[in-house]
Amino acid sequence: MAPVLGVPPPPPPAPHMGPDGLILPRKPYNPCLTSTNHKDLHRELLFNQKIGKSVLNQKSELQRALEKQREAASRREAERIREESYKDDPRTALQRAIEQRARHIQLTQEQSRATTEPPSNLLITARAKLRPRTESQ
Repeated sequence: MAPVLGVPPPPPPAPHMGPDGLILPRKPYNPCLTSTNHKDLHRELLFNQKIGKSVLNQKSELQRALEKQREAASRREAERIREESYKDDPRTALQRAIEQRARHIQLTQEQSRATTEPPSNLLITARAKLRPRTESQ
């Protein structure tokens, strides 16, 4: 078994043999019960539960409700601002998305054309590539 919380498990006990030479069945070894780290963590969680301290959820219900309300208000405000910016635009959202994609495709095509153009003089480009290598050495 793999070590639990950094503590290697002790070796399993030797198998008990029956009178006919067969190994007697036993319950499997549980590394969590023997791990001191696991026991300490469990003891701490039980203590925190007994005193009423919430370890996992640090925020109160009121704080969570207020955060939800703020997030919803900010979403509504962003939606309102977006709608106001497109209020005078007669195009639909689909038309705007299509135009934006077309612009993006056009930009990528222009960039690919600029990078794939063959150089006019191969000797000059080869020397330009070799020059930084020789200067660094």
